[in-house]
Amino acid sequence: MTEKAIPSVPDKRKSTDVSPASEITREEERFLTPPVDIYETRESLVVVADLPGVEKDTLDINIKDNILTIKAKGKAADIGTPIYKEYDLLNYFRQFEMTEEVDQDKITAEFKQGVLTINLQKVQKVQPKQIPVNVA
Repeated sequence: MTEKAIPSVPDKRKSTDVSPASEITREEERFLTPPVDIYETRESLVVVADLPGVEKDTLDINIKDNILTIKAKGKAADIGTPIYKEYDLLNYFRQFEMTEEVDQDKITAEFKQGVLTINLQKVQKVQPKQIPVNVA
């Protein structure tokens, strides 16, 4: 499994294309790349991603064209009305290219206290089999 580096938003303007008549009306959406650990066992690959500030209903994990995508929206705890803020949680985005070694029908995910664990079961290898011969 390799990480697939895909730009989230293609930038069509070049930095030299700024003219006085052009105005940026919206800020581009920014993403954080969540840190992950990837472990391999005999039966599976395990991806562990830290997603602080994310709730289960804002988490999106999918596979399309052999690419595993993790998207999530971070939200700071609502303690009260902020008087001063130095940071804001951004959305998370990360992609990995899957290999044929992973059985895509047996992928499971668990989300607990801001930590996402994705279990990618490996495809069962064909075991050697003895074929009995019957005498007629």
